[in-house]
Amino acid sequence: MINIKENESLSIINHSCAHLLAQAVKHLYPEAKFWVGPVVEEGFYYDIDLGDITLTEDDLPAIEREMKKISKDGKRIVRQELTKSEALEKFKDDEYKIDLISRMDEEDTVISCYTQGDFTDLCRGPHVETVKVLKNFKLLKVSGAYWKGDAKNHMLQRIYGVCFETPEDLEAHLKELEEAKERDHRKIGKNLDIFMSHDLVGKGMPLWLPNGAIIRKNLENYIYEKEQKLGYKHVYTPCVGTVNLYKTSGHWDHYKENMFPSMKVDEEEFVLRPMNCPHHMLVYSNDLHSYRDLPIRIGEFAADFRYEASGAVKGLERVRCMCQNDAHLFVTPEQIGEEFKKVVALILDVYKDFGLTKYKFRLSLRDPEDKEKYFDDDEMWNQAENKLREVLNEFGLDYYEAIGEAAFYGPKLDVEVKPAVGPEVTLSTCQLDFLLPRKFELSYIDKEGNKQIPVVIHRAILGTFDRFTAFVLEETKGLLPLWLSPVQINIIPVNNEYHLEYAEALYKKLKDLNIRVELDSRDEKLGYKMRESVMKKIPYAIIIGNKEVEENSISYRKCKTEETINVSIDEFINNILEEIKNKGN
Repeated sequence: MINIKENESLSIINHSCAHLLAQAVKHLYPEAKFWVGPVVEEGFYYDIDLGDITLTEDDLPAIEREMKKISKDGKRIVRQELTKSEALEKFKDDEYKIDLISRMDEEDTVISCYTQGDFTDLCRGPHVETVKVLKNFKLLKVSGAYWKGDAKNHMLQRIYGVCFETPEDLEAHLKELEEAKERDHRKIGKNLDIFMSHDLVGKGMPLWLPNGAIIRKNLENYIYEKEQKLGYKHVYTPCVGTVNLYKTSGHWDHYKENMFPSMKVDEEEFVLRPMNCPHHMLVYSNDLHSYRDLPIRIGEFAADFRYEASGAVKGLERVRCMCQNDAHLFVTPEQIGEEFKKVVALILDVYKDFGLTKYKFRLSLRDPEDKEKYFDDDEMWNQAENKLREVLNEFGLDYYEAIGEAAFYGPKLDVEVKPAVGPEVTLSTCQLDFLLPRKFELSYIDKEGNKQIPVVIHRAILGTFDRFTAFVLEETKGLLPLWLSPVQINIIPVNNEYHLEYAEALYKKLKDLNIRVELDSRDEKLGYKMRESVMKKIPYAIIIGNKEVEENSISYRKCKTEETINVSIDEFINNILEEIKNKGN
């Protein structure tokens, strides 16, 4: 989906259309006053004071009709420049404009406003030349918004819209918006009882319901098995640490604004951990190590807490409490290349299982001019960045470099995946770290018996289970692959009097094989139960009628298909177990 704000021509069109919206509202509601109407990623909005009038989406068509009427009139949009004093006089009856003008610093500041017909608004521009070009627009929704974004202020009404150069572009965009609504993991999560939220728990603190817990547990088991085969050792560590722990690691100085406030308990000061690397440094330091012990791979499914602004939290995608698929690899300098390759190979293996093909690699580097954000050691940075380049080039991967996107202690590889809708998201990361082992005075004994400092590779394959679940739900529209689906099979007897006993025996047989199965024995019509099975996104529905009982067989239908297939019970079970084992591949 296109980012309107980053497209110069569309940004100008949408900003101009925001004024068209304001003019139409002023015609329909003469007492209306306007705060700001910026361009945003999805189009534009305008914050409006309508007094006691509350708009609903039912009011938007009338506003659109007035906008079209103004557009057909074709008035030119004229820019006028004013001094601050002239602007204060011109908008003296509008407290919102007076507030904006008064906060401009210099008395002789040149302030611009734009006029189109009978409507003039304060704005720096630029705008299109005439309202005539503003024909291909759509008002999307209306909501409340506090003046200046402050909950202590009164509520304004915010109308969202979007505008394009051609009707074809608008239609394509609206189709994408509808597709995005259908794929929104928050809607899917609610419909399929996967997760919930509650104000008593707090914003950004999702509650995983039983169906969601099954998904998450299967994701954990999936990646745990892969990591075990690669020699990872998993640990559990506390979700809090002392402030001194993060001062030692350096996070307190560089990451404090993203952490929850500290808590004083007895003589200690604790903080909810935002990441797990400091804990894992201490796990490594618990034993003496020789070069023969390395690499040591410490993994954890760890609960972390990060402060996100309340307006930024979103379902499972952006949360304040998350569970990371985290690991730290302690290696010798000579092992960096091989271990880095293994991490990339694991990423590619996982993406293959989930059918992900649209992704790219980003090598995130420091900005060498920024001595505040990044640890000041040019030799360390050059060594680390060159090493990652060497590995990526040797692996033959296409990648691009992003200056200023590294963490404060080292460069990293991010894998950006293109979802079905919306902008790219970062799912997997792999980061080289020469600094943290020094801070925690970690060591190993080399071949000559000398003490050396290990290098740490931070990596997260699924990222967080929260965000990965949101991603998969949106990719599949909730119709998850069989191995991951909370309910894998739904058994539906046609008539309980004649078919329920056979269905119950089949239910027990599947249950004993650890297949997640439900039996719908309600006294409802078959068509109704089949439609509900599809709405629940259950991959397989088994229909039991006279034929199936007489032949000791089953008939099944895959979700979202119309074909009904009759097979023996054993054949069906073998096929199901094989599909689960192979992750559908």
